[in-house]
Amino acid sequence: MKKRTNALIALVAMIGVGLIAGYGPGAPAGAAPHSGVAQAAAVDPADFTTPVPNPYFPLEPGTVSFLRGSEDGARLLNRTTITPWTRVIQGVTTTVVNDVLYEDGVLREKTTDWYAPDNSGNVWYFGEATAVYNKKGQVVNTEGSWEAGVNGAVAGTIMPANPGPTDAYRQEFYRGQAEDQGWIVARHQVADVPYGKVDQVVRSYEWTRLEPGVVSLKLYGPGLGIIREKDVAGGTELLELVKVEHK
Repeated sequence: MKKRTNALIALVAMIGVGLIAGYGPGAPAGAAPHSGVAQAAAVDPADFTTPVPNPYFPLEPGTVSFLRGSEDGARLLNRTTITPWTRVIQGVTTTVVNDVLYEDGVLREKTTDWYAPDNSGNVWYFGEATAVYNKKGQVVNTEGSWEAGVNGAVAGTIMPANPGPTDAYRQEFYRGQAEDQGWIVARHQVADVPYGKVDQVVRSYEWTRLEPGVVSLKLYGPGLGIIREKDVAGGTELLELVKVEHK
């Protein structure tokens, strides 16, 4: 099992090098379905005039998703809310998404993310404002916060329009702070989570070169978004979808 994990880390590292090679500082990030590499694509507001919803990363306002799990023996609860609010970034109207993580019932992290689907159905990631809290409810750091177009930060792709094996793409880029990448390895999967049985699942590995030994496996369900995320190297975090509300 250890050899397999090491091989996985090595593989995603090689893909990461390929992605990084395709982008210089400040270079934009898009996705080319099934190409195996990410392609440069500047943010053009004209590409977001008639956005096409992506079933694997739905952004329907009023949707609240709950994932439960654990990490290092602690109980986790993650609540994601698609808000009715918007924010214009680089001329693009993005949807504001609030993400809150509790550990053993205590607030651990709060994040506001900005996403927007383009006219082809690719969902772009335009940044996040994140805060980590201590057990007294005090903010201890805001590392990882970024906004596309500010201080060299670049928008990325969080989910391609037609995700399939060999899709590899940069999800975000703010040098030294936010450098997540994704690699889709399977589609048309079936998964059982506390929420229920989900068909047509997309499976991906996601990582950042800022933590080269950590690899996360994520499963996305149509109409649901993330239904499971699990560290397969370098960590113990596991979260699974348990409930979805529409308000």
